[in-house]
Amino acid sequence: MKDGAQAAQNNQGAAQVQVQLTGCLPEDAHTVFTVLDTLFVTDRAKDDAPRDPEGAGAGAGAAVWSAIVDVSADAPTQTTPHRLTGPVTATVQGGYWAADRLRTGLGYAFSVRDVGSTSGDQEQEIQLRVDNRVA
Repeated sequence: MKDGAQAAQNNQGAAQVQVQLTGCLPEDAHTVFTVLDTLFVTDRAKDDAPRDPEGAGAGAGAAVWSAIVDVSADAPTQTTPHRLTGPVTATVQGGYWAADRLRTGLGYAFSVRDVGSTSGDQEQEIQLRVDNRVA
């Protein structure tokens, strides 16, 4: 029975992706997290809107906002495109399947372009540029 519980825990971990957003305004980070929460399950509360760190005063790019996203549920294949004030850099870390699934999900609402990646044995890190879709 312990082996079954361990396998279930490993499968759940394989469906989790860490997402870090940088280089953007807090409103844009909130928009991306809202879309992720619509498509998948995240560890962020719906009212947890990103804010500039107090006293930073540096504006866009001064903060890193993160979430853990569980991509195990089937994401809707259609979602309304969302507007950003500027591009968002998203660093995605997780298993190959999970990271690809997250990237595909973001692509339903935004234009998503790979700008770099690092591959490991069972995980990868992908840097994405998330921007408005061109009509």
